[in-house]
Amino acid sequence: MNYLSHFQRYKFNYEIIVLFCYFFINATVLATSVLMEESRESSSLVFDTREPFVWEYSSAVSSILLFPLIVYLLRKHPFQWQNIKQSFAVYGFASVVFSLGHVGLMVGIREVVYLLMDRRYDFGNLGFELLYEYRKDLWSFIFFVIVIKGYQFIIMRLQGEANPIEIGESEHSVDKPHTNLDRLLVKKLGKEFIIQIHDVEWLEGSGNYVNLHIKERIYPLRATLTSLSAQLSTQGFCRIHRSHAVRLDMVESITPLASGDSEVKLRNNKTLMLSRRYKDGFKQMFER
Repeated sequence: MNYLSHFQRYKFNYEIIVLFCYFFINATVLATSVLMEESRESSSLVFDTREPFVWEYSSAVSSILLFPLIVYLLRKHPFQWQNIKQSFAVYGFASVVFSLGHVGLMVGIREVVYLLMDRRYDFGNLGFELLYEYRKDLWSFIFFVIVIKGYQFIIMRLQGEANPIEIGESEHSVDKPHTNLDRLLVKKLGKEFIIQIHDVEWLEGSGNYVNLHIKERIYPLRATLTSLSAQLSTQGFCRIHRSHAVRLDMVESITPLASGDSEVKLRNNKTLMLSRRYKDGFKQMFER
């Protein structure tokens, strides 16, 4: 397994680790900077040395909790330059919601921690502090949007994006009905190559994309798992879970579980869950 395949397999885990490391390293640096600045200006600190860490870590935790909402916003309402006024309105409103959510979570965490320290937390003048925090949160919101879009662009360039091809025709939408989908055109790092549908081992739903798993490689295809699995049912693919579908001739064994679900082991040693909701349809297609 090469580095890209390894990253694709554990992509979510790496993203979580990097996210936590960034926020908490940044919070630690900011907290220690406050202590160093205070000690440089006077020989005795005028506040509890724990306070800067409470301030910065509460902000970091709040940002982490809100970060998935920014990802969701970019997925559901991507910024459109051709409709820039509406996009600015949506993202401007989202920045206000982000700031209010950040302040609310942050103050709530501080209130609890200060209570445990037998102290009282004073947020200050509400109007002034909200404006002060929004000034910082707006820049953080813009920074997060740029980082997320840049990261998605790099990942897409590295792993390539698949587009359906119909025999004798140009590229088309995978949601187009009655389409004989048997090949995919993959664009990767400025190159194009074709993969066959019968090489796909299993499908994984990921928001507006379906990840096609082919021999330890993953190619995203812009589609829904519902539409794609239905379209490929005539080619031996079957939906077995709300998040994935499999090519039936890849199935090696099925192990029933006490919960009523089952584990499906593929010939590539990948194990997927067969939920009770899709069990009857799976059995019918498998027996057929």
